[in-house]
Amino acid sequence: MPAKSEKQRRLMGAALSYKRGENKHPSEKIKEVADHMTEKELEDFAKKPRSKKK
Repeated sequence: MPAKSEKQRRLMGAALSYKRGENKHPSEKIKEVADHMTEKELEDFAKKPRSKKK
């Protein structure tokens, strides 16, 4: 399930990088999100939704 907003997508991306050990100084919110979600869930939320072109 992709994120509903750009802000949510960025938060999930930051939490994903923290979970992978790439972000050394995360905020408390990022730590909280990363601790409560799996890496797969974070990946699903962080990916950009596909546009529906006709």
